[in-house]
Amino acid sequence: MTDLEYLDRAEALLKAVEAACDRINDQSDADIDNQRSGGMVTLSFANRSQIIINLQKPLHEVWMAAQAGGFHYKLNEGRWVDTKDGSEFFARLSACASQQAGQSLAFTA
Repeated sequence: MTDLEYLDRAEALLKAVEAACDRINDQSDADIDNQRSGGMVTLSFANRSQIIINLQKPLHEVWMAAQAGGFHYKLNEGRWVDTKDGSEFFARLSACASQQAGQSLAFTA
């Protein structure tokens, strides 16, 4: 994958996260504050916990830091998968955000 292909797909992932936050806020009382700064999105929850998602351009990866730990994702056959256990990005984001928000939240691409 070229640098431009990586950037296109990684940017699409960040935009999908932002759109999912807007949808979740419209459909629930989760009140997730999302802020974008360059290649990083920070999700802040009512209990002041955060999830940080940022691009690692030299590695062609997306990293996520949450209370549950740090996770690294690479694009594989059109899906962002964890480099250690193969789990899918949006499934892990949903699980981490649900835990931190104290309610079930569903993030999708």
